Amino acid sequence: MARELVATDSSESSRSPRPVILVVDDDAGLRESFRLILEGDYEILDAPDGRTAIEIVRTQPVDLVLLDIRLPDLDGIEVLERVKALDEGLEVILVTAVKTVRTAVAAMKLGALDYLTKPFEEAELLALVTRALEKRSLEREVAFLRSELARHHDFEELVGQHPEMQRLYRLIAQVARTTTTVLITGESGTGKELIARAIHRQSPRRDRPFVPVNPAALSDTLVESELFGHERGAFTGAYQRKLGRFELAQGGTLFLDEIASLKPELQVKLLRVLQEREFERVGGTRSIRLDARIIAATNTDLRAAVARGAFREDLYYRLAVVPIAVPPLRDRREDIPLLVSHFIRRYNRAFGRNVEGLSPEAMAALCDYAWPGNVRELQNVIERVVALAEGRRLHAAETLPLRQATEEFERQIVLRVLERVRWNRSEAARLLGIHRNSLQAMLHRWGLARRGDAE
Repeated sequence: MARELVATDSSESSRSPRPVILVVDDDAGLRESFRLILEGDYEILDAPDGRTAIEIVRTQPVDLVLLDIRLPDLDGIEVLERVKALDEGLEVILVTAVKTVRTAVAAMKLGALDYLTKPFEEAELLALVTRALEKRSLEREVAFLRSELARHHDFEELVGQHPEMQRLYRLIAQVARTTTTVLITGESGTGKELIARAIHRQSPRRDRPFVPVNPAALSDTLVESELFGHERGAFTGAYQRKLGRFELAQGGTLFLDEIASLKPELQVKLLRVLQEREFERVGGTRSIRLDARIIAATNTDLRAAVARGAFREDLYYRLAVVPIAVPPLRDRREDIPLLVSHFIRRYNRAFGRNVEGLSPEAMAALCDYAWPGNVRELQNVIERVVALAEGRRLHAAETLPLRQATEEFERQIVLRVLERVRWNRSEAARLLGIHRNSLQAMLHRWGLARRGDAE
């Protein structure tokens, strides 16, 4: 089913059958020399300056760039960096009148394949071009084989036959064909990143990077640099230029997890990026065009956050172009046996075990549990049980103590947080990283639903 729904990318069928080489040099005579040598076997494009070259790479398929190091508008090293940001797999050979070690080292660090010194021999040029295009062809073949393998596993980690999961699969397949921004909502442990990865794998961008970032896991001082990158000297400790996650995701997908944790000033910057499709590195002045699909996720009720002024309304609507809500595991309990079988197979392979399954009593115990930690919690339980199993079939005596221990541990943590915030359940839910309804369900299960007056 997944293969039939995958959007197809027609760009390959529209490409020229001959490799495309872009010659970038301000000397018209030299550009013509390259054309005379190469046009018999390759399609030749040319540009007299760096900005024209960047625009060609942005708008047309190019396999190899022959790039003069000295251009009238931009430094060749800067052009190299910018075209590689547009197409990481693009091969670049620098052409220089002066053979310097410093230039060569800088070029190699930024991804240049090699360099050619003027004046050059025709045989030397042809040998370099052949090597570069063979490398490009091999990398494309590997990427294609990887993508074909991935297509067989588009929904491998998303396990379930509940109607809500079937609806989710259909929505993933539909939205994957587009480049629109997606907001995935759901409690912690429901698999929001798996859904983001499934969207990426089914999209025309499947062969480009999937770059995840969780702003909540970074210190306030690092978030902006991690997202947008920084220039050398932008702040104390910025000893060299750093590419941010937005730049690393060019051509692919950027996954922003726990988006509600962004500080107000970064919400403003993210809004501008989504509106203008461009950004600047910290300490930089040059705008960088963004060509990445944005998928955000949160376990927080963003509408409520907007209502209380904790999240920008305009940013919310920019992110929630296509909202995807992931159901908690307690709302699709009939999927628990499927998930248990899936995780048993995984950890049998990982640990070299041969567990065949659970007894009916053990399975019933797992299906009766509310799973406040959702699929992630179930996965952890099955991992521990398989690792410690003494036989081929797991019984209730093996699974129940682990479940009860998990339950008691969660109860103690929740009570500790509630005491700290004087039983303000909304604040406790925020600190615990769960939905307020999940907290209410846990308190009801423990007979604590009426305790405390603060909401």
